[in-house]
Amino acid sequence: MTFYSHAKIFNFVFMQLETYISDLLYRYDCVIVPEFGAFLTHRVSAKVHETTHSFYPPKKALSFNEQLQSNDGLLANYIAEVEKIPYEIAVKKLTKQVKSIKSYLVAGETIAFHNIGDLLLNNEGQINFDPSHQINYLTDAFGLSQFTSPHVTREVLKEEAEEIEKVIPIAVTTEKRKNRSFLRYAAIAVVALTLGGFTASQYYVNQIETHNQIAQEAFNEQLDTKVQEATFVIENPLPSVTLNVEKPTGKYHIVAGAFRVEANSDKKVEQLRDQGYKARKIGKNRYGLHEVVYESHSDRIEALKALRSIKRNHNKDAWLLVKTID
Repeated sequence: MTFYSHAKIFNFVFMQLETYISDLLYRYDCVIVPEFGAFLTHRVSAKVHETTHSFYPPKKALSFNEQLQSNDGLLANYIAEVEKIPYEIAVKKLTKQVKSIKSYLVAGETIAFHNIGDLLLNNEGQINFDPSHQINYLTDAFGLSQFTSPHVTREVLKEEAEEIEKVIPIAVTTEKRKNRSFLRYAAIAVVALTLGGFTASQYYVNQIETHNQIAQEAFNEQLDTKVQEATFVIENPLPSVTLNVEKPTGKYHIVAGAFRVEANSDKKVEQLRDQGYKARKIGKNRYGLHEVVYESHSDRIEALKALRSIKRNHNKDAWLLVKTID
């Protein structure tokens, strides 16, 4: 006949129960063992030990409350689901195991739930709980472990720097400073002028980009209503014509339209020139459309006057584009 110690019998009887409790602690903050007590968890933030320089990840700290004994169905339902048994059978099984646990405690035994903690009756007949630290039940901290960082000694670096300064001293004679003092003031003046010029230039560029963006967005809205003109393919497009004319100059352009088919843009240029405008193509925009302008101006004020005249007498949808053309 084979004899088993109390510890072996306990491990055989309660091994599954501690597994079920451990499984539920990952998902719930309270797991009640009916007529016995509840295992509770609460979140603890990550911390650093100032003396050992050890870093501890966030975790769920375990505790035990003997006052919470009412069956909430969580543990019994889980046992019934895992073991494929009716709920009532799972409850009876739990009750039997709790009676055995209490009998071991009364006999002075320590109940060790693996990865949960140890339970022991004190002199007052109350249960003391010593939680295990082997498992972190906080799933958000999965894969994180404790580590120790070496202490950073800044004084050593400071001493090394001082030693280097002693070996390679930096000396500037009074005579050299006097001879080159004017260079210092000149350098300050150059830096000030450079910063001022850069600021003004950047402001001007931003103004131009803002203007072009607003005008382009307004034109794009109007472009949808005139998609026939933009995408219309002429069956017999006009042959390309080479004209020897004076190249227009200026970066202020009054836009007449944009065309997906280049032949249509050529036709638009010819129509506007017949009406007396110095029309031309200025290349493709960022949407791949061929842009046609009424005319270009070097002076912004003149360009705005011409734009008002064109909007009033010819095309209310015309707009001003600021762009340097090579």
